[in-house]
Amino acid sequence: MFVFANFLSAAAQILDWVLNIYVWIIIARALISWVNPDPYNPIVKFLYQATEPVLGRVRNILPYMGGFDISPIIVIFAIYFFKWFVVTTLLDLAYKLKAGGSI
Repeated sequence: MFVFANFLSAAAQILDWVLNIYVWIIIARALISWVNPDPYNPIVKFLYQATEPVLGRVRNILPYMGGFDISPIIVIFAIYFFKWFVVTTLLDLAYKLKAGGSI
């Protein structure tokens, strides 16, 4: 059972890292939106391709706010909620399995 517990712990840690990296990508995207970036720059292209599927869906749900885009803030809050809920749950489950307790 400890092997599965170690797997859950590792999966939770990797998920935590991936979500942290994605939050920083969203922050970088929001920062470059304040200037007029070159759309052909590979970094700018990557930031737009990595974030637009998520931010675009949130933007479609939100009402028009006069040109002010709060979708990055909402996505970051959602990511942190997901981290606090799912990652913590996976870690708690892994520790409980390691301790020999029942689920």
